[in-house]
Amino acid sequence: MSTLSTTTVSNDFWFGDGNIVLIAVNVAFKVHRGQLSRHSEVFEGLFDLPQPPEEVDDIYDGTPFVELHDSAQDVGYFLGALYDGLYFMKTSASDFARISAVLRLSTKYLVEHLRVQCMTRLTQDWPTTLTGWDLREQQATDENGRYLPRERTCHPIHIISLSIELGLVDFLPAAFYDLCRYGPSKIVAGCPSFSDPSSLVTLSTDILRRTLRGREIGQQYTARFVLEEIQGRTPSADCSHPDLCIQAFYHITLNLLRAVGGIACGRDADPLFTLIQGMGMPDRNDFSDGRKECMLKICGTCKAEFTNDCAKAREEVWGLLETWFGFDG
Repeated sequence: MSTLSTTTVSNDFWFGDGNIVLIAVNVAFKVHRGQLSRHSEVFEGLFDLPQPPEEVDDIYDGTPFVELHDSAQDVGYFLGALYDGLYFMKTSASDFARISAVLRLSTKYLVEHLRVQCMTRLTQDWPTTLTGWDLREQQATDENGRYLPRERTCHPIHIISLSIELGLVDFLPAAFYDLCRYGPSKIVAGCPSFSDPSSLVTLSTDILRRTLRGREIGQQYTARFVLEEIQGRTPSADCSHPDLCIQAFYHITLNLLRAVGGIACGRDADPLFTLIQGMGMPDRNDFSDGRKECMLKICGTCKAEFTNDCAKAREEVWGLLETWFGFDG
C-alpha cells in the first residue's frame, strides 16, 4: 500500500502483544483480534474468513494489517470505548466529538452496546419529548439563572449534520428548534468544526431554508397566541374580580409582546420559553403599580385557566415542530 511509508503509530493504541494492525488514513493502531471480535460482528466475520498466505505487502511492523476507510480520530475514539468503556464524568458539549465518532463506528461495525450508550446520551441532549426538553433547559440554567446551553450540549448544527448522515430523524425536531433560536445571520454563518476549530461547519441551502422558515412560523405562533388568547382575554365565568383580572392580562400581554420582539431577553424565536414565562407571570412580584413592585391581582380560577391554556399551547408547539421544519412527509 502506497501510504505505509507515511503511516505513523498511534500513541494510545499500540499494544506490544497486539496481533492485528488497523490503519486509518495514515495512523496505525496495533490491537487485539479477540477484543474486536468479542464486540463487533463485522470484525468477527472478517477474522473468521479464510486468510490467504501472508505476503510482505500485507504486513505492518511484522503484523497483519487491515485498512479502514474511517478517520483516524474516529477510530481512536472507537477503540477507546471498546477497551476502556464510554464514560462521561460531567456532561459537556465537548463530549460530542467522542459520542459522534463512537456512534458512527459502532453503527458501521455493529457494536450494539456502544451504539445504545451513544443514543441514550444523545436523547438526553436532544430530547424527543417536551418533558425531556424542559429538563434539558433546566439543566442548562445555572444557580444564578444564567442560561448556558452550549456548555452542556454541542451547537445544533453538529447534531443536525450527524443525524442526516446516520438517519437519526428523531433528534431533528429538537435540533432544528434549538438552531432556530439563533439570529438568522448566526444560523447562516455556521459553527466551528470539532476537528479544526479554525474552519466552519455550515448547512445546505435546503436545511437553512427549513430552519429559517420554522423560525418565522414559531414567531408567528407566539404573536398569534398572545393576541388571540391573552390580549382582551375574558375572565373566567367564576372570576371573583373581573376588572383586576382584565388588568392582569393586560400586563401579561405587554410583557409577552416584549419577549416576542426580543426586547426582554433576546429569545424572540423561542415560543416554548415565552409560553412558560407567561405561565409564571401570575406568581411574579416584580410588576409595578406606579408606586411599588407587586404581584398581579389575578384570581385563582383565571390563573388556573390561563396557565392551563399556556401548557396546552406548549404541547401543541412541540407536536408541530416536524411540520414547522418540513419533516412531516
